[in-house]
Amino acid sequence: MKKFGNLLWGLVFIVLGLIFALNILGIANINIFFNGWWTLFIIIPCLIGLIKGPERMGDFIGLIIGVALLLCAQGILRFDMVIKLSVPFALIAVGIYFIFKDSINKKVTDKIKELNKTGLKEYAATFGENKINMQNEEFDGADLTAVFGAVDMDLRGAIIKKEQVINATAIFGGIEIKVPENVNIKVKSTSIFGGVGNKINNSKEENVPTIYVNAFCMFGGVDIK
Repeated sequence: MKKFGNLLWGLVFIVLGLIFALNILGIANINIFFNGWWTLFIIIPCLIGLIKGPERMGDFIGLIIGVALLLCAQGILRFDMVIKLSVPFALIAVGIYFIFKDSINKKVTDKIKELNKTGLKEYAATFGENKINMQNEEFDGADLTAVFGAVDMDLRGAIIKKEQVINATAIFGGIEIKVPENVNIKVKSTSIFGGVGNKINNSKEENVPTIYVNAFCMFGGVDIK
C-alpha cells in the first residue's frame, strides 16, 4: 500500500506540473488558485490516507473538515454554521466508523478475536513510563495501556514461536513496540486524533510468526519498529 500511496502522490505532482506547463505555453488557462485552494492540502493527504492506510478514522474526519472548509470558501456553506455543526458531525462520523469497523479488514479482525484470550499479561503507564524488555523470554501476547504516559515494549530479544496479539491502548499517551526481524506485523486500529506508525517491512518467507497489533488511539499514538 505504501507504493500505491507514492503512486498517488506522484500523479498529483505530475498533474500540477502539466497544468503549470500548459499555462506557461498558452495552451490552457487553468487557475489552480481558486477560492479555498489551500484546503487541498487537507483534502488530498486525507483522501490518500483513506485509500492506502489502516488509519482511517482521523483521515475520514480530516476529509470532512477539508471539504467543509472548501465549501465555505466557495460561499456554499456559512463558516459559522460549519463551526456549530462540527462537533455533531464528528460524533456521527465516529459512530458510523464504530458500526462498520469490524467489516474493514475482516480477516485481521477475526484473527485478533481468535488470538485474544484471558490471561494476557498487562502492562500500563498512567502519568508515567513503563519499560518492558523481554530478553530471552517467551512472548505470549500482551495488553498495553498508556494514559497520559508511555509504554515501551522491547521484543527484539524475545522468543516468539507462533502468532500472537498485542492489544495497545494509547489515550493522551504513547506506546512503542520494538520487534525482532523474524516476525511479520499486521495492524488493526481505531484512531481518533491519533495513529499507528508501522515501520516494519513484512517478510515473504514462510513459517514466520505474525504479531497482530490491535490498537486504539485517542490523542495518542502507537509506534512499531
